[in-house]
Amino acid sequence: MTQPESLSQLLNGRRAAVDATVPAVGFVVGWLATGQSIWAGAAVAVVCAIAISIWRLRRGEKPRAVLIGLLAVCVAALIALRTGRAEDFFLIQLLSNAASALAWAVSIVIRWPLLGLIVGAVLGQKTRWRRDPALLRSYSLASWFWVLQYLIRLAVFLPLYAAGQVVALGVARIALTWPLVAACLAVSWWVIRRTLPAGHPGLRHPQTDARPTEVSQEK
Repeated sequence: MTQPESLSQLLNGRRAAVDATVPAVGFVVGWLATGQSIWAGAAVAVVCAIAISIWRLRRGEKPRAVLIGLLAVCVAALIALRTGRAEDFFLIQLLSNAASALAWAVSIVIRWPLLGLIVGAVLGQKTRWRRDPALLRSYSLASWFWVLQYLIRLAVFLPLYAAGQVVALGVARIALTWPLVAACLAVSWWVIRRTLPAGHPGLRHPQTDARPTEVSQEK
């Protein structure tokens, strides 16, 4: 398989990890520094999210994706303010991880693995990869590790959330974001490389017809 990029390079997992952790850390720091004021924690988290959004927009990233991230932080802050429970700032994360685990599992079962959809979109292939049985199988196998990462987060976050451990939730948010995403990307890439047959031209060149030799020579 002649594929230069890794999944980490294609999907830019580090960027998503920064977006997910900085506002959460800001909330915990603001909450602690002001004697456990949810208002202060929420304000710091929103300011961090706005700063990240401005930075992303200046780098030319899509406004829609940037605004979705900012909106998620604002909603998380409003939930905590509404309930008066600092741990509820992390409620959206709990729900999103549960929903993500379910969505990834269902996508594999119905043979539309989300990893393939994401990578296909990044590479501009749309759904052409689905017509390659080898790629479809590899994406499906690799997608199970994404299901696992969401389940790991839930297994850690749920007890901490139930116990109201705000600081521990912040620490877990850091520990289980970029390190876990990096591990998931690395393992997924290893699975894809191990399961694609010898001579397959790689992610950029789905074999969608009966002429694998011609396809493999296209660069």
